[in-house]
Amino acid sequence: MNHHSHNGHFTNHYSNHVKTKSELSQVSVDEDALLNKKLPKELLLRIFSYLDVVTLCRCAQVAKYWNILALDGSNWQRVDLFDFQTDVEGPVVENISRRCGGFLKSLSLKGCQCITDGALKTFSRQCQNIETLNLDSCKKITDSTCHSLGQHCKKLSHLDITSCANITNASLKALGEGCKHLDHLNISWCVQITDEGLQWLSKGCTKLRSFTCKGCQQINDQGIKYLAENCTELRTLNLHCCFNIGDDGIHHVSDHCHNLQSLCLSGCSHITDASLVALGQGCHELRTLEVSGCSQLTDGGFQALTRNCHMLERMDLEECLLITDATLGYLAMHCPLLSKLSLSHCELITDEGIRHLGGGACSTEHLSVLELDNCPLITDASLEHLMGCQGMERIELYDCQLITRAGIKRLRNHLPDIKVHAYFAPVTPPPSVGGSRQRYCRCCTIL
Repeated sequence: MNHHSHNGHFTNHYSNHVKTKSELSQVSVDEDALLNKKLPKELLLRIFSYLDVVTLCRCAQVAKYWNILALDGSNWQRVDLFDFQTDVEGPVVENISRRCGGFLKSLSLKGCQCITDGALKTFSRQCQNIETLNLDSCKKITDSTCHSLGQHCKKLSHLDITSCANITNASLKALGEGCKHLDHLNISWCVQITDEGLQWLSKGCTKLRSFTCKGCQQINDQGIKYLAENCTELRTLNLHCCFNIGDDGIHHVSDHCHNLQSLCLSGCSHITDASLVALGQGCHELRTLEVSGCSQLTDGGFQALTRNCHMLERMDLEECLLITDATLGYLAMHCPLLSKLSLSHCELITDEGIRHLGGGACSTEHLSVLELDNCPLITDASLEHLMGCQGMERIELYDCQLITRAGIKRLRNHLPDIKVHAYFAPVTPPPSVGGSRQRYCRCCTIL
């Protein structure tokens, strides 16, 4: 990272964030300044360590001594270049690598689409103490980058390669062989990854605690089996839109990952009550469950789940079309920590279910967000049942045609800080014109 690199790529951005060179000079920060004479180098470096990337680079242009201090590798342990993603090219990363060397612990190149394997090869050789690396949407990188990381970056623990479509199973093999300390991995939308890749990864990265593979549609139950059997310490598993995952895969998770706390199965339409039964038997630490769009789930599955999973805090049940008020009764009875619940498009839910929820153990202290969009049977009576929920922060009521402004007003009289999002459809044409049938257009109201 030399003086010319700062001028060539970032200077125009910095002028909007920090003082100009002339303004800084007015503070008498040249080589002979009293500040530089009175304070030891170690203390000055400590001060510089609190500055962000923008300010450090501006300081580096003020004076020769400040340039040395600002560009000292100890100030560059954590670098986030997301704000400059359109400007960051390979030479910038190479300069950072040479300047920071073993000091660099965390680097985010999220959105830097010009970065290639060559720059990251230099990076992995120079920065072998890297622990956290974000390459989200670095779309030009290939398996070569992961080979370099596996060869040189043995301390890597967090890696995000979301939307790197050129990544294949070979990358997961390289990571599994070389990055034994990896505990957070995100391969979302790496669409070439298959079960074989998870087999290679899980054999080597047995300490994995968080795994996200949204949109990896070639991953099947067999891949989840490899992952569950080898990575038994998993805490977070996100399988959003992995359409080929079914009950067998979740059975393996239940059998081996007893410390699982967060599971996303949204969009996994093959999931049935058998998965909920399995989770209830083996994953008692579960706190977050997202099953949006899993339309085969029924009250019976949630009864089995909640009977043993009493730690649940967040649940997304959007478009679980078969559940009824009975599910809300189970949640109210068994899940006292429940704080965020989405029931949008659960069209069988009625005021009776909300009565259960409002009177449950979670209602007074914990329940803070409730989403009821497109629940056509909900009326103002539901809002009355929620008036005792003192922790309620937000409620969603879009397309709940039986909710009225008067009902919302009464709710807000009891919960003055609550945010209510609702549609109120004006009648068009007016009742006196065109007959008695009302026709609605959607108007969003935030109260």
